[in-house]
Amino acid sequence: MEFLALFLPLLLIFASLAISIFAYKRRKARSGTKLPRGSLGWPFMGETLEFLYGKPEKFVGDRMQKYSPDIFKTKILGEQTAVICGPAGNKFLFANEQKLVTAWRPHSMQKLFRSYKAAAPAPIPNSHEADTKTKILRSPVFLKPEALMRYSGQMDLITQQHLQKYWVGQQEVKVYPLSKTFTLTLASRFFLGLDDPDRVAKLVSKFDDMTIGQHSIPVNFPGTAFYRASKAARVIRRELELIIREKKAAMSSGVQMQDILSHMIVVTDPTGRFMPEAEIADKIMGLLVAGYSAVATAITFLMKYVGQRSDIYEKILAEQSEIMASKKSGELLEWDDMQKMKYSWNVACEGMRLTAPLQGTFREAITDFTYAGFTIPKGWKIYWTVSTTNKNSEYFPDPEKFDPSRYEGNGPLPFTYVPFGGGPRLCPGKEYARLSILTFLHNVVKKFKWETVLPNEKIIGDMMPTPEQGLPIRLRLH
Repeated sequence: MEFLALFLPLLLIFASLAISIFAYKRRKARSGTKLPRGSLGWPFMGETLEFLYGKPEKFVGDRMQKYSPDIFKTKILGEQTAVICGPAGNKFLFANEQKLVTAWRPHSMQKLFRSYKAAAPAPIPNSHEADTKTKILRSPVFLKPEALMRYSGQMDLITQQHLQKYWVGQQEVKVYPLSKTFTLTLASRFFLGLDDPDRVAKLVSKFDDMTIGQHSIPVNFPGTAFYRASKAARVIRRELELIIREKKAAMSSGVQMQDILSHMIVVTDPTGRFMPEAEIADKIMGLLVAGYSAVATAITFLMKYVGQRSDIYEKILAEQSEIMASKKSGELLEWDDMQKMKYSWNVACEGMRLTAPLQGTFREAITDFTYAGFTIPKGWKIYWTVSTTNKNSEYFPDPEKFDPSRYEGNGPLPFTYVPFGGGPRLCPGKEYARLSILTFLHNVVKKFKWETVLPNEKIIGDMMPTPEQGLPIRLRLH
């Protein structure tokens, strides 16, 4: 009897466990769930360290070879994640935005850019409030060609002033830090409407900390990237909140302003509520980070590749010289001039292919769906990255060669070159970035010829590639 009293509970436990396993297997078989191949890595951390510190491009490439060129699973930044690869993957994600997937930001980014909320809830698909705020940030009034047409002359003037202040008279400059100052100056004028753009440009180091910290492990402990980013965010936020109050005072006195910040101040949601200052500050901070770092990186590596190829420089100079010859003395660039810079833009595109300014972004599955024969469960994250096609020899023969002719005629095959994403989430700043890069290239070619000091300079950084020495170049005036 004592034996039975001891054995019976154990028998019931094992029976219950067996029934549970059997039921789970039946449910799995009935639903046809088949997760992608891959590894979820270590408990809690998953494969985050390999992803962040082993270079995302290599992380993805190695696993495509090991598991599948179409899709694999992993666990990064605290989330079970499917990495969908190749042009077919790009097409699938672009076509299914807000149908199967929605935007998702890593926890570190949510914490840095959502200080106005006690918590950072997951995005709510089809939320009217979310739609309203998205329209504000993607407003055609500011980021579409019809608005940028009016801005091209001002951008040209700012570029000339930047080169005169930091480049003219120098025999050698470091491109990367100067390009960050330049693009943050532009973003401050365009997004904030600041007459004194140096006011925000002086915070370049803080924006650098933010850029690094937004893709980091969100541990707020001294010495970590997230801790530095959090401190930087507080400094930037204080300055932006002061700018917001100053702009409100100016607007109340009748001053007419045309910039994104002014629009965010006066817009209301469907209930008639104005956006709180703290929320405006956080959203503008996100725009500034996005509008400065990626463009600065694109400009930096464009200068690197052109500085190593005198033949390409001469072709750019010939194209830009035709535009210069069509202008009267002192006449600024216009939108139509940008449309004539076809070869120059091909060169910029090839630079972004070889060194992508942004490695990738995340989505979240809003329902179970199947891709390439595998099921992605609702709630899983999806990592989208340009690196699965940019250096694939199937789509770009001799992929390490810098060859702007790839973009002539019909250009690359569809969905193989997507530096700005696609579909409903095509980067709203694409035209702004194109205008910034071409305006800079036009003005720097007009004044200088250059060569890189360190042709084999090491590239560091994980989510954001960075030349270790800042890309020093030697300048020579025409």
